[in-house]
Amino acid sequence: MPISGRRHRLILYTYILDHLWRKIFGIGIILLALVEGIIWLPSVLPQYPLPQVAFWILALAAGAGAFAICLAIFLVIIRKSAYVQPFEDHLRLVTPFLRMKISYQRFVQTSSDEMGQLFPLKKLKGRIRDLMRPWAKQTAIVLELNGWPLPRWALNLFFSPFFFPDRTSRLALLVPNWIDFSTELESYRSAWFDSLHRPARSAQSNLLASLSEKQ
Repeated sequence: MPISGRRHRLILYTYILDHLWRKIFGIGIILLALVEGIIWLPSVLPQYPLPQVAFWILALAAGAGAFAICLAIFLVIIRKSAYVQPFEDHLRLVTPFLRMKISYQRFVQTSSDEMGQLFPLKKLKGRIRDLMRPWAKQTAIVLELNGWPLPRWALNLFFSPFFFPDRTSRLALLVPNWIDFSTELESYRSAWFDSLHRPARSAQSNLLASLSEKQ
């Protein structure tokens, strides 16, 4: 078996960043357009005088608009860079700002469930419900752990609430093909579990072989 499995993209991470970069980009364009209008409109339409605005306010607004556009471009670049990948003894979870290893020793069990069951739409409100609605029928892999590798408050800084079905140590992973991911993850977990018992079996086999030679 290879040292590592395939990378399975976290599509919910991509989906949220897609919504976020569009809004931030729109804010940047609006700010720059307002600054441009305040500066040039008086010379083009002198019959419609605009209120005087301090230069530092215009500079601040222009800087904020430029920053927003740069941030939106950055989010476009990284929006598909979050993934999970099975390894020999752990599952690696990667985002642009965090690389986390979850040891197989932490696994209690894995299961699959619809996102709509994990996050019922009737319990969500407003914009949050609209974000979840397209994924309600999609199947996610749920990892039940015996504890978080990092404090929960730290994980909340890097992951959407839709990664955490409840307050327990459970993690919901939505990937393009949940069956492939589940099969690969279980293969690596099984190989890891077998490796824990292999030394004992080898020692027993050596002892039996030694006894046979003496006879």
